[in-house]
Amino acid sequence: MKLQGKLADVSIDFETRKPKITFLINNNITSLEEIENVELLDIEAKKHRNKRSKDANNYFWKLCTDLAEKLDMNKDDVYRSYIQQQNVFKDVEISSNATDTFITAWKMNGTGWIAEKLDYSEREGFDIVRAYYGSSTYNTKQMARLIDSIIEDCKLQGIPTDTPEQIARYKEAWK
Repeated sequence: MKLQGKLADVSIDFETRKPKITFLINNNITSLEEIENVELLDIEAKKHRNKRSKDANNYFWKLCTDLAEKLDMNKDDVYRSYIQQQNVFKDVEISSNATDTFITAWKMNGTGWIAEKLDYSEREGFDIVRAYYGSSTYNTKQMARLIDSIIEDCKLQGIPTDTPEQIARYKEAWK
């Protein structure tokens, strides 16, 4: 069961002395049967974020394909180059004997999940690995920056792009 709502109250249970959290739920709850008599639940509460529109994502991939054809490249390689340009990454220090395994596992997350050994760590037996996050994790500002950068490059290559008004509509659909 996944719901949306707002934190209403936090209190301490008199008997157990454990915190109680109350939410005001936006949705109508039609059935509590699946959680009603369960002894232990996994509960997650996080700030709501709108997902980016499929139109924007599709548009980005269309431009990747167009640019790849123009430059005689693979579209996944074009995509990965834009991921690296966005600088959405984390540098991690990892045991040298686990570096290759980490890089392989990281890349299994998707096409844009890039990991590369940067250097040896100051600590003996450790490496520094730069792990780039794929665009599926990007927030609206990061994704807008990604799309803006490929639009500029497409224009430089003479590849037609949508009008600024249409692009603004893609971005507006995220908000």
